[in-house]
Amino acid sequence: MIKHSEHPFEKVLSVSMEDIRMTLRAMGNAPWADFLLNPRRLRGSDFLMRWSQGVWSEERLTQAVNATGKYFALPYGPSGTAPDNDVRAFELYFERLDKAGLGNIKRPDLLIYRVKDRAKVDSAVKGLNGLSELPFTTEDDPKMQDLLEHAVIAVECENSLWRAKQMPNYATPFTPQKRLGGRDGLKKAAVLPTIIIKEEDRAPLKKWQSKRKIPIHVWHAFFDEAFGISLADAERLFSRGDIQPTEQVFQAPGGATTKKVIYKIYYRYGYPLAATVEEPQLVADSITDKNGHILPYVRFVGGESRLSAEALSVLDSLK
Repeated sequence: MIKHSEHPFEKVLSVSMEDIRMTLRAMGNAPWADFLLNPRRLRGSDFLMRWSQGVWSEERLTQAVNATGKYFALPYGPSGTAPDNDVRAFELYFERLDKAGLGNIKRPDLLIYRVKDRAKVDSAVKGLNGLSELPFTTEDDPKMQDLLEHAVIAVECENSLWRAKQMPNYATPFTPQKRLGGRDGLKKAAVLPTIIIKEEDRAPLKKWQSKRKIPIHVWHAFFDEAFGISLADAERLFSRGDIQPTEQVFQAPGGATTKKVIYKIYYRYGYPLAATVEEPQLVADSITDKNGHILPYVRFVGGESRLSAEALSVLDSLK
């Protein structure tokens, strides 16, 4: 079991300060401090956009997998099994998880199965009292073993509020880089789609993959495209020095900031995962705390993504 000092709710909704500056620069300063959700106070509406964006991206990737007719995706980690239509219920779910001493156990967000195994998977989930109870059940439970044994891959989901194809260095060719010992790459400040892996997640994910014998892939969704890479391939890039660690500041919903080491893997090192064929609507919404304080945010609604032939080939290649 890997322990982190952050509360799981704070961790899952932490927002990169870089993304906040890029996304909300035009909005100016907003006096939204000390908004009371349930047990905690929140600063800013960035976390609400992050929550809505995370729910949307996982749902779109799940829909894309399910639409293949060959595979289906099952929410597995707490961010996917938690309530997705009420941020208060979402928070209380993580409070319950934390009180059970299970809040900091790292599990992948999704499990991908073959459609032919649907009946077995549905039976296993039913035996575990439904999807929402999965994070509260130890993986050593025989019923959990029944669920895990049929998984083709496990997926760690990430998302970014960018249009990938419009990023300045999307098509910039690789050239020899001094910092990479002359190997091909891009300048450190290049702005292009990347698949992000946090240093703090590497050891727990590798441990999970080794113990469960299920390959982990990281899927990173952008507004118009999504990309994937296997954890094994990512680790090879790190060990060769092709992708170097960088430090980024993240802000939790309560306002606290934390420096975290992350790896930003150029999308070209991975495989094209999915393309958006119908964009979501960005709908204005708000929540009100018990004191009558209104906090506005933007909610992601609808949209559709289609899994790529390359992603299907990756899944088909796995036994």
